[in-house]
Amino acid sequence: MNIIVERKDSVGWITLNRPEVRNAFDDALIAGLAKAFAELDADGSVRVVVLAGNGPAFCAGADLNWMKRMAGYSYDQNLRDARALADMLAALDRLDKPTIARVHGPAFAGGTGLVTACDIAVGTPEAKFCFSEAKLGLSPATISPYVLRAIGPRAARRYFLSAEVFDAAEALRIGLLSAVVPAAELDAFISQLLEQLLAGGAAAHARIKDLVRDIAGRPIDDALRADTARRIAEIRASPEGKEGIASFLEKRKPSWKR
Repeated sequence: MNIIVERKDSVGWITLNRPEVRNAFDDALIAGLAKAFAELDADGSVRVVVLAGNGPAFCAGADLNWMKRMAGYSYDQNLRDARALADMLAALDRLDKPTIARVHGPAFAGGTGLVTACDIAVGTPEAKFCFSEAKLGLSPATISPYVLRAIGPRAARRYFLSAEVFDAAEALRIGLLSAVVPAAELDAFISQLLEQLLAGGAAAHARIKDLVRDIAGRPIDDALRADTARRIAEIRASPEGKEGIASFLEKRKPSWKR
């Protein structure tokens, strides 16, 4: 299996399982990820999704054999192939549930797209990053919306153009990673993060993700103020909102918290 999907205690775990090629992308892996994202998003028992990798790398980018096939593709074939990757990344980005990238090793090219399409990315000091496309005469086009959102245009200009490898400390500085922890503490750190995330309401998480997507970059004007007022009024009046406020006032756990 090139992907392992597990469900444990309200958490969906997706593990890239091609360690022999450092979890590199091919068309089958892309299709498998898209399917896994859709299934976990539709599963009401899953509250958070963690994306991880087996072997020494998180994801090394494009698989060599896949690249060999692409070398002979027509424009239309390349377009279909690129759209599959773009659609898979969008499916990850649009999950209603919080997502965590567990980056235990290198994430190159398309692998950085997976990292930046997640809500939170936790890496170890051993993690390395590279937007290597320029050295192949290519462009990181499909991953660029997520990378630019994470690190901004200034850092993107440098690392897209130079295609240099940079470390976890630099990834943290520019916003590609949310946190860096020693490898021995990675799973404990993620467990603590999961505990915090599972304390929140599922509907609230979905609305918060919509909020961030819709509000980011907009001017603070009358229309934005009206939009945000409508959003808070709707969630306060929702069943989950009412239960959350009631549980707080009654000094008890909300119904969704174990």
